[in-house]
Amino acid sequence: MRFTGFLAVCGLVAGCAQPPADTEAAPLSRSEGRPAELVEPNTRDVTCMAEAIYFEARGTGAEGTRAVGHVIQNRAESSKFPDTVCAVIDDKCQFSYRCDGMPEELSHDGARARALNTARLVLSGAPDITNGALFFHSAGIEPGWFNTRKRVGKFGGNIFYQ
Repeated sequence: MRFTGFLAVCGLVAGCAQPPADTEAAPLSRSEGRPAELVEPNTRDVTCMAEAIYFEARGTGAEGTRAVGHVIQNRAESSKFPDTVCAVIDDKCQFSYRCDGMPEELSHDGARARALNTARLVLSGAPDITNGALFFHSAGIEPGWFNTRKRVGKFGGNIFYQ
């Protein structure tokens, strides 16, 4: 079953009511990085995005995890992809961790808490540092078909494209 690592934090499989208390962060406005009026993100979206951030960007630092979160959000807002965060993550094998045959256990408490915090921050309206990126790959691999896309930049060890 997915989200097993969240059970200890949330007590629910599909809906995390609150992230751990030490992960709360004031959301930022989309302009100038100032605190914004709280936009409460959908809890299921937070849970799904946090899982993807945990597996796709753990160890890439705050900027790297935010960038991956924004790719997911940008896809959900694009007509080219499914229209919810969870559906974007569930879409075929778009995210490698979903196709590796390994169970999705979020067993590192600190990384799980950071992923939840980042997901809340992104979904609450933090500025998109990727400028609308829809794709990314590890900087350690050859770009392949990504060369056909506009490169946005490198964040936390991944290269991002529109």
